[in-house]
Amino acid sequence: MKVYGIKNCDTVKKALKWLDDHQVSYEFHDFKKFGVSEEKLEEWSAQTGWEPLLNKRGTTWKKLGPEVQNQIQNKADAFKLMQEKTSIIKRPVIEGANNIILGFDEAAYAGFIA
Repeated sequence: MKVYGIKNCDTVKKALKWLDDHQVSYEFHDFKKFGVSEEKLEEWSAQTGWEPLLNKRGTTWKKLGPEVQNQIQNKADAFKLMQEKTSIIKRPVIEGANNIILGFDEAAYAGFIA
């Protein structure tokens, strides 16, 4: 299992704590240190679509301003933005063998690792 996120993100902290508390082993990929490849975004997008990957509720999105927000019209625009500002990606992204989970949801996690 691989967890993608940002170490200081509260949601990522909750997810990592949940995984630790349930003795689930994982590898952590810090977006701030290692970024994210277009290939990885494509892989995730194939499972969820690109829109759910773009966190429009977060501070990073809100700080962009409407002129920049309105320019994000398709997957290519979104991927470019996600690679430039990795904190705009919905976090955490948890990869299992054949699927992913976005965000933190205890019930989904329990089903995911069962």
